Amino acid sequence: MSVVALVPAAGRGERLGYGMPKALVPVNGVPLLTRAVRGLFASGQVQHVVIAAPPSDVDLVHTATASLAPAGGAVHVLSGGAERTDSVRLALDHALRVIPDTSIVLVHDAARAFTPPEVIADVVAAVRDGHDAVIPVLPVADTIKQVDEVGVVVSTPDRAALRVVQTPQGFRAETLRAAYHSGIAATDDAGLVEKNGVAVHTVPGHAHAMKITTPFDLAVAAALLSGGQQ
Repeated sequence: MSVVALVPAAGRGERLGYGMPKALVPVNGVPLLTRAVRGLFASGQVQHVVIAAPPSDVDLVHTATASLAPAGGAVHVLSGGAERTDSVRLALDHALRVIPDTSIVLVHDAARAFTPPEVIADVVAAVRDGHDAVIPVLPVADTIKQVDEVGVVVSTPDRAALRVVQTPQGFRAETLRAAYHSGIAATDDAGLVEKNGVAVHTVPGHAHAMKITTPFDLAVAAALLSGGQQ
């Protein structure tokens, strides 16, 4: 049975200011997408990666990633949709159609290019252990305030019960398929299956799985590399 990772990478990433898709922005000369795909395969758990690329850059993305798969693995590249959920749906439909033995599906952000392979392996292991949906999380370090429409604080949630969510998010293939065909809307894939009545399990995330969305984040990523994170 195959573990398939879906990577929605069709976003333009204007906040990074590179004039190219965010997934192709380089850190020390290597695109974020390349680093993310390497990490997925380095986990030793992923056999296929399906990338939803910007329609105008499918060939470029294929050239950049085709050689990354180990023996017995494969990278699939297709045109992504207008929104992230559209890209995930397209990639999921492709995986279930082309890789019929797909049993576990991961959804991973290319912008979390430095996620340690151990975190990816832990997510897969938790799904294999019987959980329908699994997400890596970190404790919330900052105090969180809930405010009203004019910015007045209305409550202070107990941060001990709050978690920051990372990727990859892992699912039994049928769980994610059912959620995407339910007509429900959510801001992320775990939220979608949660709204569809599925319990979501957590495993420890990692600080290196930060999401790179701004030039400052790129600078932090470059600092990680200089400190030995490859």
